[in-house]
Amino acid sequence: MKLYNLELSGNCYKVRLLAALTRIPLENVPMNLADGEHRTAWFTSLNPFQEVPVLVDGETVLRDSQAILVYLGGQLTDRTWWPEDSAAQAEIVQWLSVAASEVRDGPNTARLIRKFGYDHSMEQALLVTRRLLPLLDQHLTTHDWFALNRPTIADCALFPYLALAHEGGVDVTPFSALTHWIDRVRALPGFVPMPGVDR
Repeated sequence: MKLYNLELSGNCYKVRLLAALTRIPLENVPMNLADGEHRTAWFTSLNPFQEVPVLVDGETVLRDSQAILVYLGGQLTDRTWWPEDSAAQAEIVQWLSVAASEVRDGPNTARLIRKFGYDHSMEQALLVTRRLLPLLDQHLTTHDWFALNRPTIADCALFPYLALAHEGGVDVTPFSALTHWIDRVRALPGFVPMPGVDR
């Protein structure tokens, strides 16, 4: 399997993290977005949205980190990360949706603005973040993990941009349950860091 990848992308890191935690072998193919490699014809044929990550597994080509997490979780013999039961899947998908909406629009957008100079509204990003973090912290006050009382792909989807929140000027340390969860993820066997997220 090949992962077309950018080291500083939290969305790419979600996939690398799951692969490391579950020992899925991935060939990482670095993309040079600064030189516009993602806008070339060959890459656009893989992903018309011209974004990373993209996973290629034989004839299967997938874009979007959440979709890739579902696919990889479904390839595992150990289905604890992405179970076959529809109710359990739905519980996880609730959190994949949070990763793809509130986390993207809040802490992720704040990071894009502050670290990479994107032209978005910091006021709106912080408004979303101020609503989001107490909700996550409240959930984690009574749960060690986001879904099913164990690590799942939901944790991989949510972890990167929450652990990278400081790069957007967002301080998560007042939220003790959330920071303890970040520490639990870091302590998982096989955990790999990325720039901005240490062990």
